[in-house]
Parts: sequence; structure tokens; C-alpha cells
Amino acid sequence: MPTSKRLASLGNAVFARVDADKHAYQVHASASARPDLVDLSIGSSDLRPPTTLLETMASAVMDPSSGSYCLQTGLRPLHAAVADWCRHRFDVAVDPDQEVQFLVGSQEGTAHLPLAVLDSGDAALHLDPCYPSHTGGLHLAAAKTKALPLTPEQDWRPDLSELTSQIWDQLKLFVLGYPHNPSARVGDQEDLNRIMAIGMRHDVVIAHDNPYVDLALDGQPPCLLQAPNWRSSGIEFFSLSKGWCLGGFRLGFAVGAAPLISALRRTKAVIDFNQTLALQQGAIQALQSFPDWPRQLHPTYRERRDRVVETLTARGWSVPSPEMAMYLWFPLPDGARRRGWTDEDAARELLQRSGVALTPGSGFGAGGRQWLRMALVRPVHELVDAASRLADAMDE
Repeated sequence: MPTSKRLASLGNAVFARVDADKHAYQVHASASARPDLVDLSIGSSDLRPPTTLLETMASAVMDPSSGSYCLQTGLRPLHAAVADWCRHRFDVAVDPDQEVQFLVGSQEGTAHLPLAVLDSGDAALHLDPCYPSHTGGLHLAAAKTKALPLTPEQDWRPDLSELTSQIWDQLKLFVLGYPHNPSARVGDQEDLNRIMAIGMRHDVVIAHDNPYVDLALDGQPPCLLQAPNWRSSGIEFFSLSKGWCLGGFRLGFAVGAAPLISALRRTKAVIDFNQTLALQQGAIQALQSFPDWPRQLHPTYRERRDRVVETLTARGWSVPSPEMAMYLWFPLPDGARRRGWTDEDAARELLQRSGVALTPGSGFGAGGRQWLRMALVRPVHELVDAASRLADAMDE
């Protein structure tokens, strides 16, 4: 059956490839003496959200209205809660009716926005490496993509000197995100301010993906809403998946310039309706009653980070200490390089030999080649054991 060239441009998503490898491991493990799978390949938190928040959603599900479609006017209470959160969190006043849009997770926003603002062949810029939906949305919109390489030598920060005035004139959209996934670097507000200022001068939409804004363990995370002139052509995506441990509930929102929010709404209107009112009640309560919940997770993530980095470095691995919770991002261990493994090879071999699933860095773009990402999404003793299993497998 024929499929589109657009679909072919998406390739085979890294998480789907790793998922297939995890399944194959589990099938063989059940028939052998292999250790249980420890899945550290995806940032799905093992930590619990506030109990009362779950109780609120469970109770609201029993209301008959929870089974009805929710159109745009039904989002008003949630949008008002988002506006209140923006005022308290960032000291920024936003219009809940014109500058806020509920999303099925921030990933939906970064994937759908290019459809709303780009025509086929328009030029768009993304970081390399970056989260896959950033490039996926551009491919779906048939954009002409350009990558801005990030390097460890630059501490995974964008080198804006690479972008000439001529390049900016060609661009219609720049998608980026700090704190950065996969490198787990927090980023810099001055960088974002400069990007927004240049984008305004060249009429480029600046789309900033910010689901980790409250999970910076070191440093101050940047926020587009705190950059001057974000209302000219800026939009920022937030999520309850990471900070409030609600990944599977798919709760996110965008805040941005009114014309961009309007364009995103029109795109969404032909693709989907909104999440049930029951889940929206949980999101409202998270923002209003538990705005500091993500910061309460910091000690847990800091202990996990420090213990795993200590374990792997003691075994000879080079593991930079991340500034952001949830991930470690490190180059292939020497043993993998000596064997001539790619990052895909290393992730697959280490899974087969240790039962620990990691994400190959090339799944985030060419700039991630020969790097691996580990999600710190298990209790600390399990993570330390997993790190030891990885090191043992590499030594073998």
C-alpha cells in the first residue's frame, strides 16, 4: 500500500526501536535466567503525583459531563488556572482567552504548531540533538529543515554566531527547548532573550518547549515568557507530565502570542477535541493547589543523579553531572568504542547483556551520535544496581 513521502521522512522513531528491543529481551528473559528488565530508556517518572489530585480526577470521572466532548469554551476554567500559574510562577500576566491553549501534552503542541504556521518548503530551524517531536512536526509540515549543531565543547548551548542575518531572513520558525532534552543542560535566559529579540526583528516564530522548567537541579531555567517581546512571535509549551508525574494523563498547555495560539487552535480543531473535564480538574488542582510539587522532587532526583554518576565514574565511565533532573547524558564507554560499536549497537548490546534499557543518542539527531541517555526513573537502589550491571556487562 502506498504511503506518503512525508511519512517516509519521519523514519523509525527511536522510542519505537528501543521498545521492540525491550520486548525481545523480555520474551527471551522469561525463558532463561536473564535478570529482569530495568527500563531507563524513557522519561516516564516512577514517582507519584499528589494523592488528592488523583482522587479529584477519579471523583470527576463519575460525573456524566466527563464523558462528553469538550470544546473550546469548556476550557475556560483551565485556561484561567494557567494564567494564574503564569502570574505566580513567572510574574507574567497572560490573557486566558487569547494567549493560552490546552494541549494533549506539550509534544502535541510542538508537533502541530508547524502545520499552523508553515507552508510546504518553508525553512525552519531546530537544535541537534533535540527531542524527536521537534523535527517530526517540521517533517509533517513538509518544511525545509536546518539544524543548529550543539556540542559538548559549547556545553550543549546554541552557538548563535552560526546564524547569519541571511539565514534568519530565510527562516519562518525556530523550535528549541531548555532545559534541554537529551543533554540535561539547563540553558541560559540570555540566550533565549537574544533568540527572541532576533526572531522579532526577522519575523521568525520562536517556539520554546519547556516541560522541565521546574526540574532544574542546578542553575536557573530559562523561560520564553520572561523574554522581552515574546508577544511579537513567541510561543512556549509546558507540561504536567514531568513535574507533576502525570505522563500518561497527557496534560499540557501552550502560552504565546495571540495570533499563534489562534492558529494552533484552528489546527487542533480539525485533528482532535480536548481532554475530558475530569482530567482538566486534576490539571487545575495541580496548578492551583500544588504549584511547588515539582520542587519537592528535587532531593530525590539529586540523590539519584549523584549516586549513579558516582557508581559509573568509579567504574571508569565518563558521565557529566546533569543540571536537570531525570536524565544522564554521557558518551559511549571506552569499551564500546574499542569494539567499534555505534550508540545504537551499544544500547542494544548493553540491554542484551545487562537487562538495562538506555536510549541511543542518535535517536535525537546526528549530534547525539556516540552518546547514550539514561532516565533516572527508578528508586535509587535499583538505579545503582542497574549502573553496576551496565558496567559489569561492558567489562565482560
